[in-house]
Amino acid sequence: MPDLPAAPSRPAGPPGPSRPLSRIEVADIAVRLFQKHGYESTSTVDIAEAAGVSRSTFFRQFRSKDDVIFADHDELVARIDEYFAVPHPDPWLAVCEAAAMVFERFRERLEIVRIRDRVVRETPVLRDRETIMAIRYERMFASYLRSTVPGVSPLTAIRFAAAVTATHNFVLRRLIRASDSVGPFSLAAELAEVQRLFRPDAAAPGPEARPSGDVVVAVFPAATDPLELARAIEERLRAQTRPC
Repeated sequence: MPDLPAAPSRPAGPPGPSRPLSRIEVADIAVRLFQKHGYESTSTVDIAEAAGVSRSTFFRQFRSKDDVIFADHDELVARIDEYFAVPHPDPWLAVCEAAAMVFERFRERLEIVRIRDRVVRETPVLRDRETIMAIRYERMFASYLRSTVPGVSPLTAIRFAAAVTATHNFVLRRLIRASDSVGPFSLAAELAEVQRLFRPDAAAPGPEARPSGDVVVAVFPAATDPLELARAIEERLRAQTRPC
């Protein structure tokens, strides 16, 4: 039986639907458009078209155009909420670790973060929004401390949270805007210094940690005889230095 002719191949159909872009991916596209065309000159339609999504999809992901540029922050706030929901033996350290999470996220995405920083600095409305985001982190940190540290003063929690946030922002800006004139900063080292300065439960140094030039103050009745006073102090000092 003769071979049948091969069936004609069918033309390839249109490609299947591609993977939908994540919220962060859409935001990154928007940031690059803002850099190229300017924030005010870029519309939500421009962003949706560049990202290959409908306008309705865009507004399901973002409430407004300025929400796009802070998409990272929304995800980080959610991660910190989850992190704080887990018990931590040292809440003060947990706050520092939460700040470090934010820093690491931005360091991993440094290229787009640098572009976003330039866009924000050039746009007053975005600079105001950035300030609001910093306050949002401060409130999260202070609220966490007040809920996990028994008897902590509200003002102490606020001060510590503000110091951690300000330190994080300082080091991050130095990383983003690095230049030869700016020395390196370690976020871990700087946050350790914040803990040293602000933690109210830091243990005072014991007698063994006192420097040799410490001053000893003794209180006695005014009528005490000076010779008796001298002998009493000498005996007390000898007793403290006498080996067990």
